[in-house]
Amino acid sequence: MIKVDSISKSFGGLKAVNNASLEIAEGAITGLIGPNGAGKTTLFNIVAGLYTPDQGQITLAGEDITGLKPHQLFHKGLLRTFQIAHEFTRLTVAENLMMVPAGQIGENIWHSWTKRSEMRAQEKQVREKADEVIEFLNLKHIAGELAGNLSGGQKKLLELGRTMMVDAKVVLLDEVGAGVNRTLLAEIGDAILRLNQQRNYTFCMIEHDMDFITRLCDPVIVMAEGGILAVGTAEEVKNNEDVIEAYLGTGLKNKPAKVATASGEA
Repeated sequence: MIKVDSISKSFGGLKAVNNASLEIAEGAITGLIGPNGAGKTTLFNIVAGLYTPDQGQITLAGEDITGLKPHQLFHKGLLRTFQIAHEFTRLTVAENLMMVPAGQIGENIWHSWTKRSEMRAQEKQVREKADEVIEFLNLKHIAGELAGNLSGGQKKLLELGRTMMVDAKVVLLDEVGAGVNRTLLAEIGDAILRLNQQRNYTFCMIEHDMDFITRLCDPVIVMAEGGILAVGTAEEVKNNEDVIEAYLGTGLKNKPAKVATASGEA
């Protein structure tokens, strides 16, 4: 679904991503892990269109998307969530969901007079879609709550719900478990699995909680010092000596980058 080919990105003298290549298979839940400073978030931001790479290419379902902006990728079905949720704090949960679909008639003030019936019909459809998402994510009890009043975990569920309001092909999840209690994290994991299994969502997630990664992800890709260090199942990477060294000691120094794919390394 996504192929990252020889991507590099520097900030001044710091090479945050160094010739990294990986593949995210359609229908998979791929984990992206690594020690702090490994380049995970920078690579995510490049794929999501927030940064333009210095070199390399990114394709989505075979189409070159290198350098496209987030709003352009949104229309192609590539969405991301953030470690710190980006909700509209003074809108309700339901209203936050209804804000997502693009090209709504009501976005043009003149349509309030000239296309009132069409606007109402579309709003009804969007509200029904939001109700469906709320039901799927078990958010009915907080549907009318202001998003700014939600807990951290509830905000993460809301962000996941916003990706369901459009036809997402790939969802990039940035530390969905950060600051979330274990009970709610289990609910978020259940929702991700159901979206993957029932609706064929493709996910790639950055996460530090290895129990969460082990439960959801196959394969798991490990980054260190801007490069791809290893790829495999969660158990395989946890027992990989290079991975252990990267987390505890010197990491990738003087080692060539490897290419991570869904089937192995090259």
